[in-house]
Amino acid sequence: MPPAGAGPRIVLRRLREVMAQPGTPQSQLDQIVSLIAANMVAEVCSIYLLRAGEILELFASEGLNPQAVHQTRLRIGEGLVGEIAARGSPLNLADAQSHPSFVYRPETGEEIYHSLLGVPILRGGQVIGVLLIQNRTYRNYTEEEVEALQTVAMVMAELVTSARFIDPEELREGSFHRGLPPQFEGLPMSEGIAIGKVVLHEPRIEVARLIADDPESEKQRMASALKELVASIDHLLISDEGMAGEHREVIEAYRMFAVDRGWRQKLDDAIDTGLTAEAAVQRVQVDNRRRMMKIADPYLRERLADLDDLSNRLIRHLSGDAKPSAQDMPEDTIVVASNMGPAELLDYERSRLKGVILSDGAPNSHVVIVARALGIPLVGRVNAFAAAVEAGDDVILDGDEGLIFLQPAADVLNSYQENIASREARVAQFAALRDKPAITRDGVKIELNMNAGLTVDLPRLDETGADGIGLFRTEFQFMVSSTLPRIETQIDLYKRVLAAANGRKAIFRTLDIGGDKVVPFMKHEGEENPAMGWRAVRIGLDRPALLRYQARALLLAGEGHDLHIMLPMIADVAEFKSARATIMKEVQHLERHGKLKTHSIKVGCMLEVPALAFQLKAILPLLDFVSIGSNDLMQFLFACDRGNPRLANRYDIISPAALSFLKMVVTECNAHQVPFGLCGEAAGRPIEAMALIGIGFRAISMPASSIGPVKAMVRSLDCVALTEYMDTLLDQPDHSLRGKLRNFALDHGILI
Repeated sequence: MPPAGAGPRIVLRRLREVMAQPGTPQSQLDQIVSLIAANMVAEVCSIYLLRAGEILELFASEGLNPQAVHQTRLRIGEGLVGEIAARGSPLNLADAQSHPSFVYRPETGEEIYHSLLGVPILRGGQVIGVLLIQNRTYRNYTEEEVEALQTVAMVMAELVTSARFIDPEELREGSFHRGLPPQFEGLPMSEGIAIGKVVLHEPRIEVARLIADDPESEKQRMASALKELVASIDHLLISDEGMAGEHREVIEAYRMFAVDRGWRQKLDDAIDTGLTAEAAVQRVQVDNRRRMMKIADPYLRERLADLDDLSNRLIRHLSGDAKPSAQDMPEDTIVVASNMGPAELLDYERSRLKGVILSDGAPNSHVVIVARALGIPLVGRVNAFAAAVEAGDDVILDGDEGLIFLQPAADVLNSYQENIASREARVAQFAALRDKPAITRDGVKIELNMNAGLTVDLPRLDETGADGIGLFRTEFQFMVSSTLPRIETQIDLYKRVLAAANGRKAIFRTLDIGGDKVVPFMKHEGEENPAMGWRAVRIGLDRPALLRYQARALLLAGEGHDLHIMLPMIADVAEFKSARATIMKEVQHLERHGKLKTHSIKVGCMLEVPALAFQLKAILPLLDFVSIGSNDLMQFLFACDRGNPRLANRYDIISPAALSFLKMVVTECNAHQVPFGLCGEAAGRPIEAMALIGIGFRAISMPASSIGPVKAMVRSLDCVALTEYMDTLLDQPDHSLRGKLRNFALDHGILI
């Protein structure tokens, strides 16, 4: 029996011989399909290549009718060939003709063939063709045959590209007309506006040598490059790049991929098939991408960008070029990428990097987290943008609305330039209010607190003049760590938060994980309604050790401070009593062991489940404070998924229904003399904040960037007049009171 990898090595060696022979590219393709068919014991081997307009054309075939070559064409998604291209992954069928995507083309003569194995031909992560084999018998191809054909397809990608079967301009012109400056819409992931020139993020180095002569020598090269890769990440961790807190944990989690034994073993196995070290990295990279795109877990799928980043860096170390490709950056660089890892973002010169545009990406991906920490505007999931853009193109990135303008017209450019200038002027005006109190014209004090979740947010407390931290989201530290964060690490974070608050209130929300917030060290199972599923305090009650573990860190960090602990997603009184009892058990445990001597602990809850509002008389006597979580509360109140773009503007928190509900909560809290506030997106917009003040809120918490605008609004209003006006509106049948409140603000000189 030949050793593992011997079969692919033989095919690759013969492929190299064919590619080295003189002849036209077409004659080489014809020889290659015959060679593959013979070596894989297939009666048919065909190559389809992508042409303009997303058309796959049959370029060569052994076994099908010769007249079908350059005549048979299929669109992406059409037929089995189009299905393979659309999915970007292999298709292995014992009876191809029974597959629902099968399309019969009589000119090919393929009706006598039943089994089919097809793999995409990938270049730089993009499908450029399809390679397939067929047999008359009904059979499932083995996993070894699938991997062998994928390896051959990777080598084919280099040949197809170098031989220029398809003019790259043909593909470009078929998908985008450069004469029409387009507007693209994506998902805003890091706020801000940037105007600049495109730099294409192209970390992938062209691999010239794919087929190896000496596998052992290639393995030695791989081991050396991996050692250099880990050393470079370690250098990043110890450098003075402001690496601290969660920012550091992102890179530490990234480092864990680099030392993963499973990844290293796959690289060696790929070398055993006859590939060079560089080609082996590409081969494993393609396989990882195919496997991970099938995973439903969003956290694991987002780690694909980290693996791509590591693979690209490893190829650079193998080639002797460990520096990123984009070195000559203009002063106003906007980086465009399919996706990125966090370390790749840190490679760019900070002073020149103004924004990032990703074709893919997700709000909880590592690169987005780092971009937010650095204040870099970022828009993701911008479909078709990468194919439309060229290096040096002028672009406007609107990270607030998720809009991209390519080669913007003069009027659009002028409008955004004015917008940026206006923003800068407003920032200066709001900065002047930093040390002034948020007191209305008739002397009512409004407490303006800040939402936070990263240590990078903490300096904004003093910069904005916020009264305190109304919501510190503790889950981020858990989301970026591949294991449960050590208690010492948690204590250090919570101490830094309290130190930054410097005597001001800081409310720590216990873990709000689950739903769309996946942590890697807990098994994640898909749920039909994750927002209403197993999340937040529900996990804490089912896993009391986890709640006690976090409570211990909070208690130890908070000794000597007024510690505020807030429990999320409480739906009834029993849940709060049980969760509070768990925290108090930890208090007693620490006291018994002499680890907790002096403490002031206040335990409250978030009101975000409507059912709890109808138990206020029972629960308020048990609470030290309550905070209304407007984001979840509104989606539950209106049965409206706030992540669904079709429903984004369907319901308004400034409506009689929502405001009446909130007014009921205000009345009950005041009657029981329990401190209350509201944290959520609504608190951060001046007109919504004005409405909340009008129904009785005197403490609201918002993003740091909203403190200035809301404070300016507060200092310009008369609270008594506003309250009297609001009392006349709550029984109105209006869908929204936004228009009436805007007119009231204009009539009374309120800055909204």
